[in-house]
Amino acid sequence: MQELLRITLSFDGRDADSHRIEFYDVAQALIGFQRSLALTTHLVINDQIITQAPALKGARIFAAPPDAGSWKMTAVVSMIATGIYQLGTVPKDTVLGHILFSVYDYVVSETLGVPVDFNKSLGQLYKEAKAQKLDVPRISESQADSLVEKCSTAIREMHRPIYKTATAARGTLEGTLVGKSLPVRRSLSMETYEYMQETFVENMPIEVVGRVSSYNSNTFKGRLFAFTEGRPVSFELSKAARSRKSLDLVTSSLRAHALKDRSGQGLITFRALRATSRSGHLKSYVVLEVLSGD
Repeated sequence: MQELLRITLSFDGRDADSHRIEFYDVAQALIGFQRSLALTTHLVINDQIITQAPALKGARIFAAPPDAGSWKMTAVVSMIATGIYQLGTVPKDTVLGHILFSVYDYVVSETLGVPVDFNKSLGQLYKEAKAQKLDVPRISESQADSLVEKCSTAIREMHRPIYKTATAARGTLEGTLVGKSLPVRRSLSMETYEYMQETFVENMPIEVVGRVSSYNSNTFKGRLFAFTEGRPVSFELSKAARSRKSLDLVTSSLRAHALKDRSGQGLITFRALRATSRSGHLKSYVVLEVLSGD
């Protein structure tokens, strides 16, 4: 077995600073931590999304002893020489560990409202893997977005010591790879919990132009690179927007995006309602109508 990455979840503030934290809350937080990490690890290693943490294959996640006098709990992700990596072929470098951390950072950050440039974040790592002739599954942005959806409940439960009995004020996630610290972009806080929990849908429809960067035909959910926002934004097609013509326009836009078509093909316009957090941060669009494509 080879260690790929260590990720530490720590809590501080309030009772946690006096070495106390509500037992049930921290237990549930650890379950959420393990689940989100297990689902991410399975996708990175096996190129497959699972829904149950015990279904993790090709790796094991161990708990390291907690740091004395703190609420720092470290998960150690170790790869088993099975599946796509047979004995003697497990990468001896840090590329796969970096990829695992980057995907986990993407999942947590996107869930907590911090946009991440997926291609910029992972593109260079996949280039390094290819240069070193490592047969690493290449995770797509649509797969990562599906993983965000699957991990959202687990990440919400990681907030439990903060929002339920308030025995902690903050939660921090930090990776360690070959002695190097890799902090996750956003800490857990009451603000991030409220961001996840509360959604306010505005009443006035707007027109949004962009390109579909991912789409799930089973849930009618996806992500649109909205030009006005300069970033991908989640969307869901309302029942009124699920006609055959609308779905064809959405999938055509997605295809153009996947082919990196620079000719202007694949542009799409939604008439949609903005769904925002309490602070006004745009979380997603509720699409009322697909007006046009190209």
